[in-house]
Amino acid sequence: MSTSSAVRIQLPDGSFKEFDRELTVLEVAKSIGSRLAKDALWGDIAGQPVPLDHLIPAGSVVPLRIITRNDPQALSTLRHSCAHVMARAVMRVKKQVQLAFGPALDDGFYYDIESQEPLTEDDFPKIEAEMKRIIELDEPFERVEKNHNDAVQICHDLKQPLKAEHIETELKDEATLSFYQQGEFVDLCRGPHIPSPKMIGAFKLMSIAGAYWKGDENRQQLQRLYATAFFNEQDLVQHLERIEEAKKRDHRVLGKRLGLFHIDEMVGQGLILWTPKGAFIRQQLQDFISLHLRRQGYDQVFTPHIGKLDLYKTSGHFPYYQESQYPPLVQREHLQALADEGCSCGELSNRMSSGNIDGYLLKPMNCPHHVRIFASEHRSYRDLPIRLAEFGTVYRWEQSGEIGGMTRVRGFTQDDAHLFVTQDQLADELAGCLELVKIVFSAMGMDDYRVRVGLRDPESDKYVGNPDNWALAEQACRDAAASLGKPFTEEQGEAAFYGPKIDFVVRDCIGRPWQLGTVQVDYNLPERFDLSYIGADNRPHRPIMIHRAPFGSMERFIGVLIEHFAGQFPLWLCPEQGRILTVSEKSEEFGKAVLERLQNAGLRIKADFRSEKLGAKIRDAQLEMIPYMLVVGPRDAEAQSVSVRHRVLGDLGAMPIETLVARLEREVKEKLTQATP
Repeated sequence: MSTSSAVRIQLPDGSFKEFDRELTVLEVAKSIGSRLAKDALWGDIAGQPVPLDHLIPAGSVVPLRIITRNDPQALSTLRHSCAHVMARAVMRVKKQVQLAFGPALDDGFYYDIESQEPLTEDDFPKIEAEMKRIIELDEPFERVEKNHNDAVQICHDLKQPLKAEHIETELKDEATLSFYQQGEFVDLCRGPHIPSPKMIGAFKLMSIAGAYWKGDENRQQLQRLYATAFFNEQDLVQHLERIEEAKKRDHRVLGKRLGLFHIDEMVGQGLILWTPKGAFIRQQLQDFISLHLRRQGYDQVFTPHIGKLDLYKTSGHFPYYQESQYPPLVQREHLQALADEGCSCGELSNRMSSGNIDGYLLKPMNCPHHVRIFASEHRSYRDLPIRLAEFGTVYRWEQSGEIGGMTRVRGFTQDDAHLFVTQDQLADELAGCLELVKIVFSAMGMDDYRVRVGLRDPESDKYVGNPDNWALAEQACRDAAASLGKPFTEEQGEAAFYGPKIDFVVRDCIGRPWQLGTVQVDYNLPERFDLSYIGADNRPHRPIMIHRAPFGSMERFIGVLIEHFAGQFPLWLCPEQGRILTVSEKSEEFGKAVLERLQNAGLRIKADFRSEKLGAKIRDAQLEMIPYMLVVGPRDAEAQSVSVRHRVLGDLGAMPIETLVARLEREVKEKLTQATP
């Protein structure tokens, strides 16, 4: 078929379907399958959403995707569109509103706003009512493109100076910019948006927080209005139920109640003090992964918490990540001279960046230190692969408003390792790294995860190194991800500045996504540090680096675990695995004998011999989430047994002591995440 009236549709897999007449997007969907047509929400033609009744004219050749609710783009597009609806409603309710940015998130969206009269949660009902009226009007989101100068003028005419500034700074090289108009509301936006506002089946305003313009704490403070949206009411209800469940699992609350960690203002925000119970869990995890590291042939190393500024300039971490690092430490001999000159902080930073002043930096990454360990000896191809592992503490400057419990901190310890390999070894070593990640997830009962390959954005100047090496590294990551046997996504712009990476996004037991574990392939740091090994041809060759951290950071990982298990850790991780509870003082002697037997078996058991009522002892143990409560009374002493109560399973009845020991030993040895009846 090749007539002038033919319509050629290019599908996402690159194949074509041809039709002999003009037809709608829905008709294309029906031609592919009745299920697809039933589930279709809208079409995507060259990146722009179109309604299902959109007519594709005769003679067209168009790339088309049929978007359904299962499409990753669907909910994000819906929420971004709802952000526009929300901003429009706020501008109707409040006066002199300045708009910043309004992106979609994993669980909703927000819009940063500056208003003459600040928003409060008391305004939520009025804003939501206005949003309903806007959605009911069903006015489409219409895309309008303008040249650069006209776009700036439009923002000034709309009295939106933040948008105008954004165009004149970050978007200064863009010749054409797009706006979206819905009724009287016009907003600078790349899109896309849903074809019909009525697709927003349910929404809810959630909270207000503070935010700085462009994240710069030296700029004006804005209000960040959070909300969420779904295609239907049922999904919203389920989301709100998950939020309530998440509140019960909040690691900041449970961590304090269980005595796992402490954050002290005298020590500093985002700096974790590990209390004995939390330190025990952390050590158990370190011992667990260390066992597998030894099995895979890793060598343990230790490196200092600071390094010379030149080290991080060579690696590229300074100045690439300068904004997220602590200020450099000036060498003592320079301080007085700088003070005499009246040098400002900003001028000092510029001088250090340009190399005019020596200094040190709190370690933001472990990899440059490991690179120097590799470079400390002459290496042969027979020495490779070299696998260096370290539980290394690093420091990042997070803004105060972004710090949260253990999941966003300023000092954290990574279960870090760097492998130096040949090209021939790369695939096998990547497989070994992925095996470690899977072992960790399996031990924690985290079987619901997706794999994401972060690639460079060819249009960005963030990335360093040879494009050919980037292509090799990216293909190695794709091949390794494919070997897992799970679908994976590719995301441009998510690579580290020196190389692509494989990230693991885990869903916890209430469905929330967490990015845990990463593996990166790096051709660039060996180049920047001029690393080499002598090959079989007796000539120098450049090694390839693999960066990997199965836990990610110990702080974040344990924070996630607290919420994943709701504080009820598996037996092998529990600081206190069981507690002996006496019915009365008469049973104390037998209780001590049971305690000695269980402790001699290597179990972490304590005893409550207080003269309190048994019910009070059980209640206290339940609140502390002790896995096993072991009640001993006169009958138990006579039968040489223990009445066993589990924190979740409840009363398990009387159990001979040796049977109990075998049960607990098995649960620990097999690292069961849940006890069995």
